[in-house]
Amino acid sequence: MFSFLNMSPHSLTLLLTCTLFGVNYCYMSCSFERLMQNLSFPNPNVRPVRNWTTVTEVSIKMTLYTVVKLETSIQTLSTLVWFNMQWKNEFIGWDPNQFCSIREVFTSNDTFWKPDMYISEMVDSEDKSPVLPFYSIDYTGNIKMAHPLKIISSCKLKTYNFPFDTQKCNLTFGSYIYPAEEIVMLAYNSSSEVFQASREAFVNKGDWILKNITVEQSSLNFEDTNYSTVYYEITLQRIPIVYVITLIVPACFLVILDIVSMFIQMDSKERLGFKITIVLGFSVLLLILNSMLPSSEKSPVLGIFCCVCMAVMVISIFGCIAVSYMLALSESQPTVPLWVKSWILKYLACILFFRRESFMKYGITPPDTYDNTRALEEQRLEAKKKTERDKEDRTEVKMLKMLQLQVKNIHNTILVSRETTKFKTEWHAAALVVDRLVLIIYLCIVVILFVVVFIIWFI
Repeated sequence: MFSFLNMSPHSLTLLLTCTLFGVNYCYMSCSFERLMQNLSFPNPNVRPVRNWTTVTEVSIKMTLYTVVKLETSIQTLSTLVWFNMQWKNEFIGWDPNQFCSIREVFTSNDTFWKPDMYISEMVDSEDKSPVLPFYSIDYTGNIKMAHPLKIISSCKLKTYNFPFDTQKCNLTFGSYIYPAEEIVMLAYNSSSEVFQASREAFVNKGDWILKNITVEQSSLNFEDTNYSTVYYEITLQRIPIVYVITLIVPACFLVILDIVSMFIQMDSKERLGFKITIVLGFSVLLLILNSMLPSSEKSPVLGIFCCVCMAVMVISIFGCIAVSYMLALSESQPTVPLWVKSWILKYLACILFFRRESFMKYGITPPDTYDNTRALEEQRLEAKKKTERDKEDRTEVKMLKMLQLQVKNIHNTILVSRETTKFKTEWHAAALVVDRLVLIIYLCIVVILFVVVFIIWFI
């Protein structure tokens, strides 16, 4: 058995010196500092390949974390993503066995070459994302860069089905300088893997739902030069509950209320004022809608729906004014024009299913007996001529004829009174026909509009 007691002082001193030197050497070899000192970083401005024909492969991985904002007025999408990029530097590497099995090192040193990553849809160059200037370098020369990235990109919105719309926004990653012959962009994960990872990490802010993410490797041709790109398509679905409560439901209530106002008695002065109040309320709703609707080449269905409803409300007001005008004419104009009798009280009344009983309850002679008025006028003229002839008769007979004439005058006065009453009721009947026409047109347009909008949104 070897014993330190049998050694000479000189040998013991030599052994201790070698031991301390060996420990210090191992300590020095196992530090990250010594590893970084032994690494040689080439020119950071030159693509790190030993043969210039070698293509540098850059792998890209993106995970969508949240949609910060989708600005509909200027059609921009603000997203926060977790971005990873990996490439190989052929001039960096070491043997792990010589550095205590160190296989990977993290460093903030940026004195080595990095790909010039560019996003084609980027519209804001100011990067406000958190700065994490760390890189991961492994012993084979693979360099990884991972950090959160806030992207403000353009997104062409299709708002025809707003607020039940689905938007597809693109993010295209590629090199701005190096063509596809020098740098090739590769997707690190497949579409299903990216979507699954993004769905698990996605933070919903209550306005958009992540529906899908697809990844494709493509090329972009610019000035007869092909650039390799990785193309991400993000599919988002809008959550419509806010717009349904604040826009659609109030608009439907106002339309229904305007339809119900058509059943107010047509000679009531409150009817026109009530309808104008509804139109003013709907105008305020249109102002709110104008501030919320996104800008787009194609007008949204909701905007068309509200405009048509507004137009129908204005038409119903015109109809209400026409009815009021007819009722006013019944007091000032003693006769009803022939075109009103023929077109409104005869043809239009038949088309709108007005029966003879509908006129008789107003004390009006049915449309097919209006020619009796002319017969009454002829009888009146004949009686006048006969009265003039009887003036030559005897005095006794004249007394009787004068009495008879007075009776006829009274009868004629009664007939004229009845005719005046009939004209008034004819104006009322014409107003009733016009009122029903406006109501039927209103209902048809609104029903068709609701059906079309429902089909566009949900079918």
